[in-house]
Amino acid sequence: MNNPFLGTGIAIVTPFKKDGSVDHDSLKNIVEYNIKNGTNYIVISGTTGESVTVTPNEKKAVIKTISETNEGRLPLVLGIGGNNTAKVIEEIQNTDLSAFAGILSVSPYYSKPTQEGIYQHFKAIAEVCPIGIILYNVPGRTASNMSPETTLRLANDFENIVAVKEAGNSMSQYLQLLRDKPDGFGVISGDDDLVLGVLLAGGDGVISVIGQALPKAFSQMIDLGRAGKAKEAYAIHFDLMEITSLIFSENNPSGIKAVLQALDLCNDTVRLPLVTATDSLKQKIRSFLTGFKNK
Repeated sequence: MNNPFLGTGIAIVTPFKKDGSVDHDSLKNIVEYNIKNGTNYIVISGTTGESVTVTPNEKKAVIKTISETNEGRLPLVLGIGGNNTAKVIEEIQNTDLSAFAGILSVSPYYSKPTQEGIYQHFKAIAEVCPIGIILYNVPGRTASNMSPETTLRLANDFENIVAVKEAGNSMSQYLQLLRDKPDGFGVISGDDDLVLGVLLAGGDGVISVIGQALPKAFSQMIDLGRAGKAKEAYAIHFDLMEITSLIFSENNPSGIKAVLQALDLCNDTVRLPLVTATDSLKQKIRSFLTGFKNK
């Protein structure tokens, strides 16, 4: 087992034009911006990418645009998950995964399976997936928590389960994973606000939302944290605390798209049932960015 997903990963948005179609030009710009400013890998078709409202054909087109823009410079991770195990397996088997270093697979949502159900779901996926798997625990969205015991059971039983993106917003759960994990298994933060503490306790990095908008500062913070330079890393963390809170204050990805719009990287269009950020939030974001640039 060897987790290759270290440092700053970003959960990339899917930009849309005002008419709701995918904006491939903006997508190229966001990819290039991140490659040039310190991002280590890109996660496609996660929650932040509005995966639940992107069609299969649009997903293929997004993959093509990102792969062609990336030109092999950064590792790519593809989101393939859901609460229909058979459908997840079918997508894995029918997707060309040659361009990807791994998949990110969310713990089953809505159905609220038991821990044994979660284990059996990922066991079935691991038995067919030809590349590394990052488990994704996000109980705020799935309505069930994948316990550290279940995560570690999967980590010990399947060599191609290489890491977990833990987004339970619980430091005690992170610490249990870090204490008990097998060698080589990665613990990746899915909580932008907690990542620095996770890194200093031995975590591997982050799959970030805010990182794609401010990749230079954010990836510097991550690198300092991984090097154990707490004072220097926390100085950047404190600078980013306000914007990290703001982007999640209404919904994700409306918040991050408002930031990206303020940076002229894409517009803020989202698909229903999401709605764009309020004018009040947009003003707070613009005020933060003005101050941040002038530091």
